[in-house]
Amino acid sequence: MKLTGEGVGAFIAAVAPAVRRRDAETLTSLLQEIAGREPILWGTIIGFGSCHYRYPTGSEGDMPVLAFAPRKSASTIYLDSTDRHSDALAQLGPHTVGKGCLYIKDLEKVDLDVLRGILVRTLAWTEAGGDDYAAITLTG
Repeated sequence: MKLTGEGVGAFIAAVAPAVRRRDAETLTSLLQEIAGREPILWGTIIGFGSCHYRYPTGSEGDMPVLAFAPRKSASTIYLDSTDRHSDALAQLGPHTVGKGCLYIKDLEKVDLDVLRGILVRTLAWTEAGGDDYAAITLTG
């Protein structure tokens, strides 16, 4: 994943549909507050901070500490693992998940306090250096 250096504000202003743009504004504020870092564009992903990951297989790369992407069909929020948050996700409201992605179609229909807790725990996992699945080193 590479930093693009483009403006986050201009990127969000061009997001469609309008509900996704509204959610992108809310998520940007929320993740910035939790991460304590400014938003940066990583392609079409809005990230906060940076880290280096390395899997036991030897695969490695760079990624944001916390991140989301305003996709046309849903906002994609990147987590450490959805399995680690199954109890909280059951309380979140309408969403779907992948292995490490949380998909939300309308942020106003979910419990933002529950989402905040999930994001705080994901940040703590990342800042603690990950686990046997992925070793994480903070770089920014």
